[in-house]
Amino acid sequence: MLLPLGTDLALSTLRSLARRQGDRYDPRTEEEPGKIPHEVRSGELTLDGLSLPPLYYGTVDATSLFVVTLAEAWRWGAEAAQVEALLPAVRRCLDWTMEQSLTSGWLQYVDSSGTGLANQGWKDSVDSVQFADGRLAEAPIALSEVQGYAFQAAVEGARLLDAFGQPEVEGLAAWAEDLRDRFHPRFWVSDDAGDYPAIALDRGGVPVDSRTSNMGHLLGTGLLDRAQARVVAAALAAPDMDSGFGLRTLTAASPRFSRLSYHGGSVWPHDTAIAAAGLSLEGFRSGATALALGLVRAAEAFDYRLPELYGGDALTDVSSPSAYPTACRPQAWAAAAPLAALMAVAGVRVDVPAGTIRHPANTSSLFGALTLGGLRVGAARLDIDIASDGRVTVSTDSDLAIMIDEEFARTPK
Repeated sequence: MLLPLGTDLALSTLRSLARRQGDRYDPRTEEEPGKIPHEVRSGELTLDGLSLPPLYYGTVDATSLFVVTLAEAWRWGAEAAQVEALLPAVRRCLDWTMEQSLTSGWLQYVDSSGTGLANQGWKDSVDSVQFADGRLAEAPIALSEVQGYAFQAAVEGARLLDAFGQPEVEGLAAWAEDLRDRFHPRFWVSDDAGDYPAIALDRGGVPVDSRTSNMGHLLGTGLLDRAQARVVAAALAAPDMDSGFGLRTLTAASPRFSRLSYHGGSVWPHDTAIAAAGLSLEGFRSGATALALGLVRAAEAFDYRLPELYGGDALTDVSSPSAYPTACRPQAWAAAAPLAALMAVAGVRVDVPAGTIRHPANTSSLFGALTLGGLRVGAARLDIDIASDGRVTVSTDSDLAIMIDEEFARTPK
């Protein structure tokens, strides 16, 4: 999310994670060969029935996101030698991803220790994965967005290895295409408002049919075709999901919705920014801008210092969202969210290996005039100006070709 300010932070983070990449099977810590850890702390954490070891691997999405982050850093101008040094870790990530799905066909999780996290996506609270009628899903659980992350990691990882002359991961391309072909018939569900992707499949392979912000994370991964992306964009824009201050984690129509539920109705800035970025990648920049505006409205209420999460109050009901009593403030991904959201408004795509900076001639004018100055592409400067009518202008002191391209979003197969 902070790559437009330079690649050093991303690369040092990736190196730190790679040093702790799993190399054995350990049910207590959830470690597996190739798996990227969830968290590191100085000692054991014991809290409300949890007992988490100092180095804990209970996450189903970090391994794919490791690959995606390195690929994005490469596009933003990371030094080739630093990228190449992390490719062995990428290969182990991809091997883990393929092996992890052998049993069920999906990337899924279950707390094998009995004292770890019941849910191991970013929504890791015990009640975060629920059916539309309020029933909680039972593990093993296959989250929808995690399948998108895995598909994107397979595509991006293969490109990285090829670009650096590395051997391909055997069977990876076929695995990714199979995942994509199977996703739609298994995950898509319908209600009175229409079709949408379920948040997950439960232990019996039944779609967990609540409307959640997770569907926004599928955008831009390549897992959805154009028509499916349009359906998701419309679902995110509906007033039960877009509070006017950002994206609710759970539809307001749910019987379990609460504006101050941790993952059941609150708004998380990073979640909103990821959805905005996906909307922009798919070409829905008006939707991306609407979500970005929501973050700005919320930021005003919190002295421009966004907390970890806040209430899913509706803009039509209140002038500012409720504070979540125990939210971290500051928190890293909340602090990074505004930049990611504003880049989504601009619609700028940097690809240093390809030698290009692509941007739309015009973006949404909902935001008004906006300048993003002092961004970085490798060692060069990048400035973006958006006029009040939405016209986009990009300037840089790099030798990259600046290209106006109205249809630069990922082309679905």
